[in-house]
Amino acid sequence: MLSDFGVILLFIIAALIFFVLIMFVSRLLRPNRPNMEKLSTYESGEEPVGNASVQFNIRFYVIAIIFVLFEVELVFLFPWATVFGQATLINETNGLWGWFALTEAVLFVLLLTLGLAYAWAKGYLDWVRPQPKIPEIQTPVPTSLYDRVNEKYR
Repeated sequence: MLSDFGVILLFIIAALIFFVLIMFVSRLLRPNRPNMEKLSTYESGEEPVGNASVQFNIRFYVIAIIFVLFEVELVFLFPWATVFGQATLINETNGLWGWFALTEAVLFVLLLTLGLAYAWAKGYLDWVRPQPKIPEIQTPVPTSLYDRVNEKYR
């Protein structure tokens, strides 16, 4: 008889075998007709222009972090409402438990709102398109040589 860990190990092995089998069968069944259009880089339906290493606006990350923060807030508030909103528990404490739970949730939301107000006041949420700064490098190599190399790979 297998232990609990043995059963988990069997599930992992079965999942790996299933994965390898599915990948092998799909490789046998799929058509393989590469062409220039299929091998080109996909960029939201547009032709890719320029170098892939461009300066990415840091404001995307700030917005994403604030979004994740408020999503985590919802993940905490739904179970909180389920546990602390039980009518029997509130009735047993003569309503004191309900007021405590409500105060706790309001303080939690106010603390997150205060953080959002701080980010807003500091201007982290203002979406101003920054002007790209083209670096100037002092080099003895003439610019025409760089242009010729770039033309070769276009």
